[in-house]
Amino acid sequence: MSFSSTTKGELARIYSQDRCCQLAELAALIRMGGTLQLVGGEQKLNIKLATENSAVARKLFRLFKTLFNINIEVMVRKGSGLRRKNYYLMIVTDEMGSSNILKKVGILKQETNFFDISYEIPAKLLEKRCCKRAYLRGAFLGGGSVSDPEKAYHLEFVSHSLAHSESLRDLINSFGLKSKIIERKGNYVVYLKEGDQVVDLLNIIGAHNALLNLENIRIYKQMRNDVNRIVNCETANLGKIVNAAIRQIANIEYIENTVGLGYLPANLREIAELRLKCRDASLKELGQMLNPTISKSGVNHRLRKIDEIANRLQGNKK
Repeated sequence: MSFSSTTKGELARIYSQDRCCQLAELAALIRMGGTLQLVGGEQKLNIKLATENSAVARKLFRLFKTLFNINIEVMVRKGSGLRRKNYYLMIVTDEMGSSNILKKVGILKQETNFFDISYEIPAKLLEKRCCKRAYLRGAFLGGGSVSDPEKAYHLEFVSHSLAHSESLRDLINSFGLKSKIIERKGNYVVYLKEGDQVVDLLNIIGAHNALLNLENIRIYKQMRNDVNRIVNCETANLGKIVNAAIRQIANIEYIENTVGLGYLPANLREIAELRLKCRDASLKELGQMLNPTISKSGVNHRLRKIDEIANRLQGNKK
C-alpha cells in the first residue's frame, strides 16, 4: 500500500463529533471527488461519488447517514486500464434529497427556474478553525495525494475548478503555509513541496501517524546525507594529502638526483630525508618525529621551500 493510501486510511478513521465539522468534511469530499448528473429534463440532480479507498467509502456512507439520515448504496466496480483496481461507486438521487444536500454544503444555489453552481468554498462552512481543518481533511480524502517521502516531499490537491482551487489555496495558506496552484491536464493542482510544509499540513488535517513516519524518514535521510557528506569530505582531503606527498617526494628525489640533498640547508635536508623515509606519514606526524618537534605548519613551510628549490633547479635546467 502506498504512503498516500495509508494516510487516507488513517484520515478516514477520524470522525468529528461536531455536526459543523462533519458538514464541512462532506462538502469537501463532494467537491473534490464527486460529480453531478442532470437527470432527464426535470432539473433533477444526482450526486455521483467514486473512490478506490474502502475506508473513504465507509466514511462517506456514515456521513450521509449521520447528517441526512439516508442510506446510500455502495457498489463495487472493476476499473479500466492495466491495473484494473476495484473502486467504490455511490449515488445520491433526487429522491434521497440530493438537491437539499447540495444546498446544505454550499454547492447548489437554486433560483426560481434554474440551478446555479457555486465553486468557491462557502464562508459559512469555515467559521470555526476546527471546520477549516475538517474541510482540508475532506479535500485530501476526495482529491489529495502525498508522495512517498523516500522519493520526494510533495503533497497536492487536484480540482476541476480554478475558483475552488484558489479558495482551497487561500484556506491552506491561512494556516501559515505557502501553497501554490499549477494547471495540469485541464485540472488545477494546489500543491506544497517543502518537507516542513507537508508535515505541517499533515498535522493540520490530523494524519499524525503519517506525520511521524515522514519525520522518521526525514531524519534517516538527513543522517545518511550527513554521513555521505563527511565521507566525501574526508575522501577529498585524503586525496589532497596523497597528491601533496607524491609531489613532495618527487621534488626531493629530483634534488637528490641532480645536486644532492647536501645542497639544501640543514633544516630542509632534515625534513627531506625524513619525508623520503616516511612516505605515508602526515605533516603532523613528520613534525613530531623531529628533534626538537615542530608544528604541522612548520613542516609545511619547509616542504614548500623544498618545492621552490626543485622548481628553480628545473627552470635553470631548461
